[in-house]
Amino acid sequence: MSTATLRSAPAAASPFPNDTKRLQHINSIRNATVGAQMKRVIDILFQTMNLLCNMHQICFCLRNCNMYSLLHTRQAFTPEQINEACYVDVNGNRDVLEGLRKNPKVNFDGKRFSYKAKHDVKNKDELLVLIREYIQGIAVIDLKDTYPNAMEDLKALKSADHIWHLSDFDFNDETVFPNEPRVNMEVDDDIKRLLRSIELPRDMLNIEKDLQKIGMKPATNTAKRRAAAQVQGISFKPKPRQQKKAYCT
Repeated sequence: MSTATLRSAPAAASPFPNDTKRLQHINSIRNATVGAQMKRVIDILFQTMNLLCNMHQICFCLRNCNMYSLLHTRQAFTPEQINEACYVDVNGNRDVLEGLRKNPKVNFDGKRFSYKAKHDVKNKDELLVLIREYIQGIAVIDLKDTYPNAMEDLKALKSADHIWHLSDFDFNDETVFPNEPRVNMEVDDDIKRLLRSIELPRDMLNIEKDLQKIGMKPATNTAKRRAAAQVQGISFKPKPRQQKKAYCT
C-alpha cells in the first residue's frame, strides 16, 4: 500500500468514545456515601426517575424497552439493571448490598430488589378501602408510596368527598380520615366561630401532649410518623411562625 493511500484513508473510529463527563458522573456516584447510593437505588425502585437523571441521562439509561417498562411499572430490578439505571454497582459494593437487604423499604428475593410499601394497595378503590379501616386517621406519608399514582388518587378521593384531609401548620404532618356519608351533623355557627378562635400549638407533638394532660388519647402519633418519614429522607424543619391556624379540608 502506497504512502498516498495511507494518507487518504479515513481514520478508524475509536471503540472508546470520549465521554469524560459521563465517566466522571459515574465515578462521583460510586464514591458517594453508602447512604447516598442506597437512596438512588430506592428512588429507582420507587419510580422517582426525575430525582435521579436529567433527560439526557434518561435517554442513555433507557437503552431498551425492557428497562423503560421496569421504570414505569415499579417491577423488581436485578443488580445489573440497577447499575444500568442509576450507576450504583450493588454487586461491587458489599456495604450497599447489605444495606439494601436490611432496609425496611426494600424487598430482596435473592436475585432482585423491589420497593416495599407499608400498605399493600394497588389502585384508588383499594386505597379507599384501606382509609375506611382507619377511623382514627392514617398518615399521608404511609400512603404516598403505596403505588405511583397514590397522591393523585388521594386528591380525587378528597374532591369526591370520600375523605377528609387534615394538615398541620407546616404541612409536615398530613392525615386523611374517611368521610362517613351516613353521618351528617349540623353545627351551630357560634360553635364554629368558637372553634376557629382557639389558638393551637404549632407543633402536633405539643397538641398531643396537651390532650394527654387532660386524659385524652391522641388519634395521631407524630413522633412515630416523623421517624418513619426520616427513613425516606424527609426532614422536619420548623418554618418561621405565622398567624395561621391548622385547618381541616
